[in-house]
Amino acid sequence: MKRLSLLTLIALTFFISSVAFAQFTQSEMVAEWQRAKIYTKPYLDAMPEDGYGFKPTPEIRSFAGQMLHLAWTNYFLASVASGKPDPYEKTDYTDIAPHTKEATTRAVMESYDFVINALQGMTPDRLQETIKFHKQDITRFGMFGKAFEHQTHHRGQTAIYLRLKGATPPPEMLF
Repeated sequence: MKRLSLLTLIALTFFISSVAFAQFTQSEMVAEWQRAKIYTKPYLDAMPEDGYGFKPTPEIRSFAGQMLHLAWTNYFLASVASGKPDPYEKTDYTDIAPHTKEATTRAVMESYDFVINALQGMTPDRLQETIKFHKQDITRFGMFGKAFEHQTHHRGQTAIYLRLKGATPPPEMLF
């Protein structure tokens, strides 16, 4: 019985500690977005110009479409999180930039700047406010986290596009 109580106490302590360590500060979240911006650029650079219109299958987005969707959603979710106006609110993601290497790269990099500036402009109290999003309650800070998850997902998808075009995706950049 003592052994079970001790194991339960250790497990509970570990769980509480891991939850505490999993919390990001605002400055850490800004740093993560800055790293994501730096990490995304080599993906854009690795795809040859003629690969920006490439679709692995007809029913999915092109490489440019995938990256412009990432950018459009960066704007959208950061706008929801911060309350800043979304400059592309009434624009389809495919129309935020021409599907060229130069224009897509510029649009994606500017979307990261928008997120970073929006996040830096928030007060700690405002970040802890709860908002409604798709019938869910979420903090503004949590919404920035969801935006981060989304951009990571779509950047990761483009690794397959690069491989199929004979390009090598950049190495992992966790830190």
